Amino acid sequence: MASATLDMVVERVRADTSVILPSEAADLRTLATPSALRPAVASLREARVDVIAYASTTSGYAIGQAGELNLVKRLRHLAGVPVVTSGLAATQALKTFGVRRVTLVHPPWFDAAMGDLGARYFRDHDVVTLTATPLPKHPDQVRPEQVIDYVSDHVDASTEAVFIAGNGFRAAGAIEELERRTGHLVLEANQVLLWSILAATGTNIQVDGYGRLFCVAPL
Repeated sequence: MASATLDMVVERVRADTSVILPSEAADLRTLATPSALRPAVASLREARVDVIAYASTTSGYAIGQAGELNLVKRLRHLAGVPVVTSGLAATQALKTFGVRRVTLVHPPWFDAAMGDLGARYFRDHDVVTLTATPLPKHPDQVRPEQVIDYVSDHVDASTEAVFIAGNGFRAAGAIEELERRTGHLVLEANQVLLWSILAATGTNIQVDGYGRLFCVAPL
């Protein structure tokens, strides 16, 4: 493949000052609205970016399939460029590989309610969720090797793929070894987001060491 580079501009969504850590679904829904995202979108538009990536798996879970599709449509109208999200990128990747049964692996800070929202999110995309299990360790103690061992031991035998959610969860380093051990397609929130960015911008860049996903283009 031809070589290419990507420049990244980061904008944080400003939370309500009363929300210390927007982890509850209700808090996440307040942030996943065009009005809440408008300042960040305006700044990115001024920076003349080619695509906007909304890096929040939990926000997609909280607002659901229809809400996320509508949000992407409205943000694209505001920004004038493509908008991608981790959840929609993951479901597109599953569709590309013909996957209908997925095991969800969530970071330690995802509670049971968020796990249920994740399972519903994928069901709404016609994907059967076999399990939605958070890793049992403190976030600061979870490293790729621990993710590899845990997921290898907990993957449902009938699964066709694994999705490791959470954009703040640094699990990308576990992808390739997990695919080798389990024999399944392994997707991760930031990995699928990059894949979707490359597709949206038509960027032809070789990405090695992060799973078989980068060997194919989205359908």
